[in-house]
Amino acid sequence: MRRMLLISVLALAFGVASSPARAWWDEGHMQISYLAYKRLSDPVRDKADALLKLNKDYAKWTSGAADDKTAKMYAFMHAATWADDIKTKEYGYTRDAVTSTTAGQNIGYSDHNQHAYWHFKDIDFTPDGTPLPDAAPVDFVTQLKLMIAALPASSGASDDVRSYDLVWILHLVGDAHQPLHASARYTHEIPDGDSGGNAESVIPASGSSMALHAYWDAIFGGYSSPHGAIFDADDKDGLSSVGVNQVEAQIDDPAVWAQESADLAKQYAYAPPISTGKNPVLLTRDYETSAKNLARARAALAAARLANLIETALK
Repeated sequence: MRRMLLISVLALAFGVASSPARAWWDEGHMQISYLAYKRLSDPVRDKADALLKLNKDYAKWTSGAADDKTAKMYAFMHAATWADDIKTKEYGYTRDAVTSTTAGQNIGYSDHNQHAYWHFKDIDFTPDGTPLPDAAPVDFVTQLKLMIAALPASSGASDDVRSYDLVWILHLVGDAHQPLHASARYTHEIPDGDSGGNAESVIPASGSSMALHAYWDAIFGGYSSPHGAIFDADDKDGLSSVGVNQVEAQIDDPAVWAQESADLAKQYAYAPPISTGKNPVLLTRDYETSAKNLARARAALAAARLANLIETALK
């Protein structure tokens, strides 16, 4: 429901054929991975690259790289979008349900399920007493904990599983820091829940109506090449320039990341002029400025935490 609603809104907003939407979209995920890659030690980079080479898309990820060092960096960045790529028809992966018996499995590349529900954790809330559903049994918190535990060589997991897990971790850590990937709001006007802002429509300064969730996902831009993402991140006002609290960067519990995002969603994503219904609202300058500043802070923090996680697991 969450994903199909978002696809429909985007198609209407931009007048294009329906195509899969991406949390933080390609540009955001690649910028986060790029910043994380720069923080890794050389031995850990080499170990990560060896695992990524087990993914069938490795040759595609490294295409166009000028040298081996650049190829490894491009692969690390491209890998962060693979969990969204497998939702396209090209891969033929199955759109499965969170209630399936295989929802929380961790079996490596033999798993051809999309696991779309791994991309979010809905910490539900209501401002008006609307009843809330039971929490989903599997989400990015449960899966990240499983995959992080399997990533070290000492875990006993096969390299196939560890490669699969690394690729997913590169993506899910970014997702966990997008506020609307950790929150869902239930109101009298939207009693079945808004699926992380997918039920509300907003009109930003661009003038195009889009889902609230899509607005936040698109803050760093849409499709990009690794070269483009690096250029944007290293711009004088880019993500590389955003400072990170080093105490916060050491927090390694995905449940804490989720709660942070949920709290920030209430404070910023659902702030006025966002209404409690589905009617499109015109975003204010103050709202858009706050959203962009928060997104930058969360993405930079995600990059630091991702680097710490991988360095610890693969050292």
